[in-house]
Amino acid sequence: MGKTKTKTVAFANNKGGSGKTTTCANVGYSLSTLGKKVLLIDGDMQLNLSLSFFSEETILEFASGEKNLYNAVKKEEDLSDYVVHTPYDNLDLIPSSTLMSGIEYELFTKWQRELILSRSLAKIKESGEYDYILIDAPPTLGGWVMNILCASDYVIIPVEASPWGLFGVANMFEFLENVRRLEPELMLLGVVITKLDARKNYGKQTLEVLHEYQEVTVFDTVIRVDSEIEWAQDNCKPVMVHKKSARSAGEYLELAKEVEGYVSRSR
Repeated sequence: MGKTKTKTVAFANNKGGSGKTTTCANVGYSLSTLGKKVLLIDGDMQLNLSLSFFSEETILEFASGEKNLYNAVKKEEDLSDYVVHTPYDNLDLIPSSTLMSGIEYELFTKWQRELILSRSLAKIKESGEYDYILIDAPPTLGGWVMNILCASDYVIIPVEASPWGLFGVANMFEFLENVRRLEPELMLLGVVITKLDARKNYGKQTLEVLHEYQEVTVFDTVIRVDSEIEWAQDNCKPVMVHKKSARSAGEYLELAKEVEGYVSRSR
């Protein structure tokens, strides 16, 4: 039996508040429940992806110690030694650090700086240990996000169903085109609509605008507003662990199945 072909998916949006980290965390957990081996990488100084699985105390220990993404990138080291196991089967994490705020400065003087994360991930990818590597990108469009996208096979853009949700999405698409000059194989897997409030009309408006962009897939699964998501985050757990019957738990599971379907058809 051959090795697993690891698929790397970045979750990116230059606008904050899009539900990007929450989607990354819960799609990752959902894929693990479907029997997939998943590695999550927290690429944001806010540490929220890490806090989706560990207590604040534990995450601050990771952030202030050696075992975090910032140190690995700064030293240009193989990421295999920075993996920590989450409390859940099939789900590992490379935690972030508050020092990621200075990552652009660290990258500036390095050789082929856009490809540092790709080089650090090479051994893990070649091992075939994981079915998926999911990377949470910060809400910016700089050299570090370019690093994340250059290390990825696919990108998913979560977009909030709100008046400001689409603000800057054109910049995101333009940035992707620039990244493709370095990594022509990078594929926009799709846009997922998040924080949909059925009582308001923003969801329909958001869909209409997104459909104006040709060749941009919008996932069928929509993530609606659900207070259980915030309770789950407050307890440092995926929503499915916090409350399996929550509406959002089912939506994230359906989204994970949709992601799996798109990925399997794309290659």
